[in-house]
Order: sequence, then C-alpha cells, then structure tokens
Amino acid sequence: MGSQPESAAPQPAERRQLMQNDPFSQPAYTDSFYEAIGGHETFVKLIDVFYDGVAGDPLLRPMYPEQDLDPAKRRFLMFLEQYWGGPGTYSEERGHPRLRMRHMPFQVTPEAKDRWLFHMRAAVDSLNLSPLHEGTLWDYMERAALTMVNSPSVQQP
Repeated sequence: MGSQPESAAPQPAERRQLMQNDPFSQPAYTDSFYEAIGGHETFVKLIDVFYDGVAGDPLLRPMYPEQDLDPAKRRFLMFLEQYWGGPGTYSEERGHPRLRMRHMPFQVTPEAKDRWLFHMRAAVDSLNLSPLHEGTLWDYMERAALTMVNSPSVQQP
C-alpha cells in the first residue's frame, strides 16, 4: 500500500482566510431576512415599484377601491416587514393577517394572479438582491399569489 499524505488541519491564518467567504461567520450576519436585505428602505422600494405597476394595470387597479393607493401600500409594507422579521406594526394595527379572508371580496382570477406576479417580478428585480435572497423572496411571492386565487378564469365571449 502506498502512503497517502495526510491532510493537515488548516492553520489559524488559513482558517481565517477560509472563513472570510463564510457569511455566517461575518459580523454583519443576521438571522433576520428583513435586516439581511436592507430593512425598511428595501421594502419601501419593493412596494413603490410594485404599486407603480399596479396603478396603470387595467385588471388590478379596480381591485383597490381607494382612489389613493397609499393606504394599500402602507398595509402591504407593514405586512411584508412583519412577515420577514421587521416591526410588528401590522398585527398591532390590524390583527392577524387573514390574507385569504381579506382578499375574498375581490375576484382574484388566475389572470389577476399573473398580472400581480408580473408587477411583483419587476419590483423584486429592482432590488438587485443576492441570488439566495432573491430566490427566497420570489418563492414566497409566487406561493402567496397562488393562494389568493379565489375565482376561475373569466371566459371571453
């Protein structure tokens, strides 16, 4: 049997070098997704870009009964911030989210879901997140949008 060289454990300097690329060993690491992607400012940008798209969308805009979209923007911002580990203002002001129940008065068709995701995709892309954070956020948005569908497609005559 030939002898194979034993791999020595990394020396302290080598270990420090290896850990430089490990995000979990960095002082800025946080287990809050909210903080990891930039906190309040990031979520404000997400909401602003999303609602810029909704404002001009003929399918989605009628689902927002208020003339001004600012109240809807504020509610969605509070919800997302709380969901991702930020302030708990949403629950303090509005109670349990009950998303499906709150969306039941609106006819959320598969087409409306697709339009919502179209505008949300633009908003998520505008954030220039790392692939891991972008994938995590987008996965949630896709699943959330799917669960809001409460009506079949509207058939055109």
